[in-house]
Amino acid sequence: MKTRVLMGVGIIALVFSALLPGPKAHSQKEPYKIGAVFSVTGGGSFLGDPEKKTAKMIAEEINRQGGINGHPLELIIEDDETDATKCNLSVKKLIKKDEAPVIIGPSTSGTSLAVVGVAEEAQVPLISCAASYKIVTPVESHRWIFKVAGSDSHVVEKMYDYMKAKGIKKVAIMTVSDGFGASGREELLRLAGENGVTIVADERYGPQDTDLSAQMTKIRSTQPQAIVNWSIGPTQILAIKSWRDLAMDSIPFFQSHGFGNLKNLELAGKAAEGVLLPLARVNVGDLLPDNQPQKEVILEYKKAYEDLFKEPVSSFGGHAWDSMNLAVSALRAVGSDPAKIRDHIENTKGFVGMHGVFNMSAQDHNGLSKEDLEMIVVKDGKWALAK
Repeated sequence: MKTRVLMGVGIIALVFSALLPGPKAHSQKEPYKIGAVFSVTGGGSFLGDPEKKTAKMIAEEINRQGGINGHPLELIIEDDETDATKCNLSVKKLIKKDEAPVIIGPSTSGTSLAVVGVAEEAQVPLISCAASYKIVTPVESHRWIFKVAGSDSHVVEKMYDYMKAKGIKKVAIMTVSDGFGASGREELLRLAGENGVTIVADERYGPQDTDLSAQMTKIRSTQPQAIVNWSIGPTQILAIKSWRDLAMDSIPFFQSHGFGNLKNLELAGKAAEGVLLPLARVNVGDLLPDNQPQKEVILEYKKAYEDLFKEPVSSFGGHAWDSMNLAVSALRAVGSDPAKIRDHIENTKGFVGMHGVFNMSAQDHNGLSKEDLEMIVVKDGKWALAK
């Protein structure tokens, strides 16, 4: 099957095993290193924890199969604690001390943007797991930076397409005042006019806020046809509960893709019923048609991850799957030279991953589009395809 060949070298891509040398040759070769920096703790731990688990699972499976062309894989993981300064120091350590020829992560848009300059200056390829389009734009000054999460612009486009189909034109937005929220807000505003959307309210709040009733009350006074909340972490749950508590649930409520973790549905409970959001297909593998090219790899990742960790897969673990596979594919093809790794990643075509079929180029260091997303609705405490 063609897509099986293109999908890279993840957990299930053990097609290399027949080509690998025996244990003796394996032990004689220098390790190939991959540096990783994730928000394993701190406010972004719900992102970094599944990323770390997925990356380790892939590395362990590759080493069980003999490594990469006989080279053992050494995965060096740093926890930036969801702190931009610590993330900066972690990336510098991975580059200067550990001499990692490629880095995956960071987990968040804010921490990723904080280390773009570090990777560029060192000329070491970095594959971010975060969403902001600014991470890889403009590509002329981000030559060494790639990302695997769909861009916030793709998410907004998918959301607005759905709204247009439903006749929704008046939209209220509420966004968190951090890097993720700022980038999402910018795209919601920028793309509104060309999609026939009028933004009737533009409310902001802090990532540590514990009461959003004031913002929601202001939004209600503008009589929107839909509400979009753009945040990660506890404020996502708070926004939903405020929407319900103020009896505003007759107004469709949309979340960003940052809501893409079943744990959020557990936290929100019945309040999340009917919430809409664009999501990567990794979250809904079971719901995809059999001829969808991602379905097979998604289901195999899902089984491996859930069997090992006894928790559901999420978009975030999928980020690590995609970034690890891209890095390992490059190491296998060109060895550990950072410049050759960069060039290989940039020329990726037809790479079937958790977040889409990646087609990168010198003009596009993400390689995805809105077509790699599905509109999802929360139904009976689970994801369902929105109609």
